[in-house]
Formats: sequence, C-alpha cells, structure tokens
Amino acid sequence: MSESSVTTPLFEVDFETRVEKSPAAVYAVLSDLPRCREWSEECTGGEWVEGAPGAVGSVFRGENFRRTDVVSWAPVVRGVWHTHAEVVAAEPGRRFRWAMRTNDGRAQDSVWGFDIAPAPGGSTLVHTFRMGTATEGIRGITAEMTEDEKKRFFAEWGAKLEKDMAATVARLKKVIEAD
Repeated sequence: MSESSVTTPLFEVDFETRVEKSPAAVYAVLSDLPRCREWSEECTGGEWVEGAPGAVGSVFRGENFRRTDVVSWAPVVRGVWHTHAEVVAAEPGRRFRWAMRTNDGRAQDSVWGFDIAPAPGGSTLVHTFRMGTATEGIRGITAEMTEDEKKRFFAEWGAKLEKDMAATVARLKKVIEAD
C-alpha cells in the first residue's frame, strides 16, 4: 500500500470496560438496538425497518435527541432527528457493528460498534466508532465554515464523541450487569 493511499480517519474512538456477564449475555443486550435508549447519549430508541433484527444487512431507524448546547456555535441538528443504520457485522458473543446510511440509503464510512471478548469472571467490552471520511451530515455542517472553524468544529466534536462514548459504556455496563 502506498503512503498516499493511507488516510487518517476523521474520528476514531474506543472505550473499554469489564462486564460481569458472559460474551453471549453482553451481545444479547447490545445487539438489541431498540434498547439503546437505556445507554446512549443521543439515541432515544427506534425500530428495525428492514431485515431480521440484528442480522447483517438489516436496517435500524433510530430516533435521536441533541441538546441545544452541544457545539452550540455550529449548525448541527438540534432536538429530535432520525437516522438509518445498516448492520455490517453480527457475530454473536464477539462483534456487532452498524454503518450510518446516507439519505438515499448507502452505507457511509461511519461505523459504530462493539467488540466482546471473554475475560475472567465475564467479558471485556469495547465500544468503537470510526469515521474514515466525512459523512453526508458532517459535509453539510462544515460546508460554509472557514478552515479555522472546521478545525475548531472537529476538535470540539471529537471531545463530544469521547465524552458521550465514555458515558455510554458506563451506562451499558450497568444495564448488562442488571439484565
């Protein structure tokens, strides 16, 4: 692979925790995306709209909510909005991932997910997010920004992602262990 073909992802974040449940039990909870309202910072629920729930190729329509103070100076969606995500990996007890879709239904280079591994007394759970190239939404948000504003936006959005994912992992651990 040539150096020019290697690109740094726009965002790449992961958070790890230990969970006192088996990998199968962990997977059963986190792959049930309609339950995401129990642990997510922004997703307040949703429903499977295509395919078998949780299977590769299935599509989840998520309902989300963002407060007005989140990167308040930038033109991001506020209040309630909907997304569509396509499951791109579904390996019970090991891995579950979904890619955000464009408005016309194409999977984007924006993938959320979980990796699970057996660990003494339970499992290791890693929540991951990787956006290789700007999504349709990010391109819209940054379209009218100067280069300095873009740098500021990506720094603030990256910090928001890290904070949200840390909170999500902490809540998810509690939900799984209480299940």
